[in-house]
Amino acid sequence: MKQLTAEQIQENWNKLIQLIKDTFSEEYPDNRREKLLKMYHHFEDRMTVAPASGKEHYHNAHVGGYVEHVLHVIDCAVQIKELWVKNNATINFTDEELIFAAMHHDLGKVGDLDKDYYVPQDSEWHRKNRGEIFTHNGELSYMTVTDRAIFLLGHFQIPMSENEYIGLRLTDGLYEEANKNYYISWNPDWGLKSNIAYVLHQADSMATHIESDMWKRGENAEQKEEKVHLDNIRTAAKVDSTEKVEDGDMKQRSQDLFDELFGGKK
Repeated sequence: MKQLTAEQIQENWNKLIQLIKDTFSEEYPDNRREKLLKMYHHFEDRMTVAPASGKEHYHNAHVGGYVEHVLHVIDCAVQIKELWVKNNATINFTDEELIFAAMHHDLGKVGDLDKDYYVPQDSEWHRKNRGEIFTHNGELSYMTVTDRAIFLLGHFQIPMSENEYIGLRLTDGLYEEANKNYYISWNPDWGLKSNIAYVLHQADSMATHIESDMWKRGENAEQKEEKVHLDNIRTAAKVDSTEKVEDGDMKQRSQDLFDELFGGKK
């Protein structure tokens, strides 16, 4: 399972806070930037360590995975928007709107004002057989992740534009049943007026699949390393019955075996 160091977790958090300061104008109505910073200060202790999902084969199901995922989605969104521009697509939203929606599309995964959305999975069976590292907190009232994100932004009185609302609301695309009426309409007058939702859905999908791919590659590397360790253990354990082993050699062989088992040597 992927693990971030304390330094990486802090670095990601610093990047997120700096992005807020650099992106959101002080001139925006209702002191939006200050309200955002206040909200992030409220959630700092929990948000910095929150995972982005519960199962290791999904994406970023590790401590610090939430902030890392948000940064990935923002980065992908900006790149995809530039690709749309390069191909002469209509861009009728600002970079600030794009980043705001990308930054908060999964805000509901932080939980409510006091309780986490994800809690560690205590069941060893679920961890081993289902890869469920975290599970949903049963103490929370049920809301979709998107609805909870909008609720939290409203609680902190953080205003958003129509484009930001549409982008945030529809980032999950048709994975969210409630989004169907936005994306599929037989009346052209009811179709989406902005492409921001399409860009954000592509960005979220791209970031998620890249994170999942990184996990798979990490798992394969760990499995290969484990196989090497096992092969070394088997070799170290084999003592030719015809070979006379001195006490010192036996002690060293035992130490080598212990190191292979418990990581004393690399």
